[in-house]
Amino acid sequence: MSRNSIGGVRRAQLITTYGVGSLIAVESNSYMIAGIDRWSDYGDEHIIHEPRLQQQLRVRGFRLPPASQYEGRGDVPVIRFPIWHSCPESGTLKEHWKWGNHRGTAKCKVHDRELVPSRFVVCCGNGHIDDFPYFRWVHAGSPGTGTEHEMTIEATGRSAALRDIVIACKCGKRVSMEGALGKGALKGIARCTGQRPWLGSDQTQECDEIPRGMQRGASGVWFSAVRSALSIPPWSEAIHKLIEKHWKTLSKTRHLRDTVEDLELAKGKPFGIDEIVGAVEQRRRIEAGLEDYSEADLKAQEYQALANTTPEISGDQDFVCVPPDNLELDPTLAVDQVMRVKRLREVRALEAFTRIESPTPGDGKRLASLHRDDDRPDWLPAIEVIGEGVFLTLDQRRLAEWEQRPEVIDRIAPLGEGYRQRFLSRGTEPDRWITPRLVLIHTLAHAIINEWSLDSGYPAASLRERLYVSDTMAGLLIYTATSDSAGSLGGIVAQVESGDLSASIHRALNRISWCSADPLCIETQVSGVDNLNRAACHACVLLPETSCEEYNTLLDRGILIGTHEEPQVGFFSSKAADLTAS
Repeated sequence: MSRNSIGGVRRAQLITTYGVGSLIAVESNSYMIAGIDRWSDYGDEHIIHEPRLQQQLRVRGFRLPPASQYEGRGDVPVIRFPIWHSCPESGTLKEHWKWGNHRGTAKCKVHDRELVPSRFVVCCGNGHIDDFPYFRWVHAGSPGTGTEHEMTIEATGRSAALRDIVIACKCGKRVSMEGALGKGALKGIARCTGQRPWLGSDQTQECDEIPRGMQRGASGVWFSAVRSALSIPPWSEAIHKLIEKHWKTLSKTRHLRDTVEDLELAKGKPFGIDEIVGAVEQRRRIEAGLEDYSEADLKAQEYQALANTTPEISGDQDFVCVPPDNLELDPTLAVDQVMRVKRLREVRALEAFTRIESPTPGDGKRLASLHRDDDRPDWLPAIEVIGEGVFLTLDQRRLAEWEQRPEVIDRIAPLGEGYRQRFLSRGTEPDRWITPRLVLIHTLAHAIINEWSLDSGYPAASLRERLYVSDTMAGLLIYTATSDSAGSLGGIVAQVESGDLSASIHRALNRISWCSADPLCIETQVSGVDNLNRAACHACVLLPETSCEEYNTLLDRGILIGTHEEPQVGFFSSKAADLTAS
């Protein structure tokens, strides 16, 4: 573990990009972020709370990752990974400790060159990771008969292809890396070692999966499993913010009313002692697990809060949601309700992570832990986002009629089958049904984000979707996804206040009606990871993955605007609207 500061990242990146178990390159070195049980305690002032999310994740609170102003106190610890390094001069390939370097920048003492961390690693679907088994790859799983087994790596320079990267052994065996990263390439050669280096060298697990070779910087090496919740009434109100400041005392006292009186919490406040006591007791019930919240419950509560008016009463509110003034909507868009979320707070917590495949709801078996099994902290790393947004709902009557059409069901069937196969390949049943409503609202959110990134002053990566989809919900929230001051510039709410909302949605739909990859894009039967997209590519509706709840899957712009052969499958196409009217 490094004892000195070696580099820095933004706080938000320690949740979404460089969280526990991920790899980070610092100059010519490569490191892995260590588990949270090895993070230093840097003060209670950096604890944040969101009671509903705490109850769901079974923790007592969340902790902001360290920031640079702490001058090294409480820095996030790292370990060196991969262990194997090579000399760029001689190509000699061996473990880091065999080079005689223990701290700082690793160097080859013979050629005075900085060592290069291994370009390849192996991962498995259970979250394990280890160095690529070069020795077994060269010897096809057999140690061979020779006694000299010094390894070298050589790039021929003819091309950047893997076939021009050759691994050789002093015993005489040579083999290129061609095919080494394919699924099943290591079958019969190596098995998963169950290594969890972010938790320590002794933290191994039994694992019978075949590991998969990957490039060290590949996106599939680490996916964050982030849970989030909005602060909605009553938790966003002043009374709960007051309780938060004194929660360490209020959570433990047996004489609650006397403590509230002694602290004079009601003095000069618009609420009395009884209201404070009631709010404390409500939060106590949640933290004791007496009020259970599933992710569906969180979303349903947020949906109701967003659909109702919460005016601004005081300046310390975390949630202000009001209808627009004199907004006229184009009826052909079938937008049922619009709300201006002038102020919101979201807490995003890193629950775990996955490798090879992105996490999906109900995917608990594949989630890799952030801490040792025998040393579970009562907190998780998290950030809070203060920003603004716009909430839209679609006409439920028109939506229900449209999603029952046979051609719409047929259009979405390949995505549902791809999603089912993803779970069946792991030996489990799908956790949900993929419905036309979900794909429609999800793709619409992407189209609007792409359009508003041009109009609002925010880049697409600073906007985020939050989907509310069920038999009784059909809404989406587009909000600022940044944790800095850019979260409250007013550019999102301005899309409604300007009266240009209908026009901006029309522009979004017109923009995705044609893609530079057409006709291949619009005619695609299935695409993307695990065949979970149809007509969706980087030239039309895909977004930065931090902006998307579904990791850029379950998208199809044909569901929005129709196709040449079946224009009626598009919810917003004129032919679909004519069918509904008739």
